[in-house]
Amino acid sequence: MRILIKNCSILTMIKPDDIYRVGQIEIQDDKILYAGTVRETAGRFDRTIDGSGMTALPGLINSHTHSAMSLMRGYGDDVALMKWLSERIWPVEEGLTGEDVYWGALLSIAEMLKSGTTAFADMYFFMDQVAEAVSEAGIRADLSFGMVSSNDDWLERMENCRRFYRQWNGEANGRINVSLGPHAPYTCVPEFLTMVGDLAQELGSKIHIHLAETLDEISQMKERYGKTPLEYAKEAGLLKHKVIGAHCVYLSDSDMGIIKESGVNAVHNPQSNMKLASGIAPVQKMSDMGINVALGTDSSCSNNNLDMISEMRSAALLQKVGCMDAEALTAVRAVEMATINGARALGIDDKAGMLKEGMKADLILVDMNKPHLYPQHDLISNLVYAANGGDVAYTMVDGKTLVEKGRLTGIDEERIFYEVDNSLKRLFNR
Repeated sequence: MRILIKNCSILTMIKPDDIYRVGQIEIQDDKILYAGTVRETAGRFDRTIDGSGMTALPGLINSHTHSAMSLMRGYGDDVALMKWLSERIWPVEEGLTGEDVYWGALLSIAEMLKSGTTAFADMYFFMDQVAEAVSEAGIRADLSFGMVSSNDDWLERMENCRRFYRQWNGEANGRINVSLGPHAPYTCVPEFLTMVGDLAQELGSKIHIHLAETLDEISQMKERYGKTPLEYAKEAGLLKHKVIGAHCVYLSDSDMGIIKESGVNAVHNPQSNMKLASGIAPVQKMSDMGINVALGTDSSCSNNNLDMISEMRSAALLQKVGCMDAEALTAVRAVEMATINGARALGIDDKAGMLKEGMKADLILVDMNKPHLYPQHDLISNLVYAANGGDVAYTMVDGKTLVEKGRLTGIDEERIFYEVDNSLKRLFNR
């Protein structure tokens, strides 16, 4: 199928200043044929989209979340992380079924697609059901089973991860990748992390893990092992592999050196970190060191949404006040974190993160014909500081239009609401 998107502004992300005020995008099946200035085109297009008044940019990439936790959005707010987990979240999770997780994941996928996210990295359990939701919805995802070492069934967990990798990695026309998901250094003993690293070596998979999220975590690790989480993970051999490191809030200069040397992809989650009072990650400092820093929302029950456009704004503003420097983390850098940096973190930068010939047709169109987006002195500034997920008009993955004029084309929202309500009645005795 050939698609022409005409008369749109284009932010390619090939270079920070690579912007076309009026341009066009040509798509053949699942790939971009052309993205640039208006030109004469040969041949017939099966579909033409008039992008007048819209800005096209690569689909946004949510590099850290727990999609099925949308079922607990707004439950247990305004408490500290460990109390929130132990008294609210973990008790509910004990009652979750695979069907609950399926519908919770679909609820999040619907939200992400409508707000411009085309790929996400997810860590949770009942991940086969999440994979099914991803496959059916058309989004791109990197999926991992969350694991802790509190039980003795380590070999069983490794075998389940091996099965899941072999069953789902590369499925859904390559839209699904599988990683390994040890929860965090403070919930995984060294021998367990070494076992995870050995399996990553065998499979050639990435590792998705929480790192240095809170001061409590730092204190626990220092008390137990006399090490920071980064030092601990390195000693366990985990950082020999490609790592998605969520949060990275409390880092010494030595820790940042380890991240740089090991090629860890740090994922900043500003809204979740603010809401749980976890702290301010040193994003500007990491970026200045050449560390790849991507952007994530964390779950929608610690955020409380999955809107990556608002996450870009929060990231930029938080660094400015954290550094007491208005020039810290510019709007351009925030968009990089949500696009090409996210693609690098997920290992899909050969497919996504930029709009150029040969890349997958994963893109969004943001409707700029809104009062809060006028005047348009600077398109990138408007996108980061003034836009929101509700301004997304079109979302495409693999050249398929999954959101058109703000409406989902292949997901039945009413069915999702109905099924989620059924889960809530059982989980919360409603």
